Amino acid sequence: MFAAALSACGGGSKSSKENKLVVYSPNSEEIVKTIIPMFEKQTGITVELVTAGTGEILKRIQSEKSNPYADVMFGGSMAGYLSNKDLYEPYVSPNDEFLLEGHRNTSGFATPYIGDGSVLLVNTNLVGDIKIDSYADLLNPALKGKIASADPASSSSAFAQLTNMLKAIGGDYESEAGWNYVGELIQNLDGKIASGSGAVHKSVADGEYVVGLTYEDPASTYVRNGAPVKVVYPKEGAVFLDAGSGIIKGAPHLENAKKFIDFILSKEAQDAFGSQLTNRPLRKDAQLGDYMTPYSDIKMIDEDTKYVSENKSKIVEKYTDLFASLQ
Repeated sequence: MFAAALSACGGGSKSSKENKLVVYSPNSEEIVKTIIPMFEKQTGITVELVTAGTGEILKRIQSEKSNPYADVMFGGSMAGYLSNKDLYEPYVSPNDEFLLEGHRNTSGFATPYIGDGSVLLVNTNLVGDIKIDSYADLLNPALKGKIASADPASSSSAFAQLTNMLKAIGGDYESEAGWNYVGELIQNLDGKIASGSGAVHKSVADGEYVVGLTYEDPASTYVRNGAPVKVVYPKEGAVFLDAGSGIIKGAPHLENAKKFIDFILSKEAQDAFGSQLTNRPLRKDAQLGDYMTPYSDIKMIDEDTKYVSENKSKIVEKYTDLFASLQ
């Protein structure tokens, strides 16, 4: 689909492209269908959008380095940007000053614009009088075999949950306390592992499991749409990781690309993320829908993104070995 979309773009003279912007994005359809038309309406710039997975987009940008086709990458983890800094133009938006502390463009090229956190999604029809407001509560024997979780080796949200609980319970990623908790949780999963991150939240909303280890965006969507679920932020602390955007080095429409970065940090766009969509805006004055929990009501903890990025394979291997030993 990616290749087909690109080939359909055709060539065209520079003059025909001057009032356009080419955006590569791994974002959901809901995000691009909301944000891109808003940008086009406000600026009069025509956006050519190509969507694909993050890995595929990065390979495309790398292959096009000598003759860039796209102007902006919209979406993807900040870790992905920081490990590919040679692909992006330096740019810090004037709107960066309005972002929350700890969520600003400190790299000089990667712009955080939304955050997503590790949460627990609870089916309110099934939970009964079982208390679930923390990671510790997931060790309740009454929940054995009733917890939906994906495999951290193949699911980014499951890996985020793993590092979240290790940091929240053990204080770091190697502590005995953290890994002992993970082992106890594995035993309470009773050998049941979801096929992927999407299957986790869906199975809870569908009433197949009492609780799932998932992430805030889809969880809040179910709440907004009236499903019998509630979002729980672990009282030990929740890690929120930022999604980013960056201008591709050598962007053919550099000024338009800068306008796009400015726009996604504007109050209009940030309000849309928080009140029309189910994403966590990073602007301090952004509006939140009543289905979204204010930051002030969440205990948040920071992840050591450098350590996690450098040691991901080691963490996954340790989890995989522990899981196998407990079956």
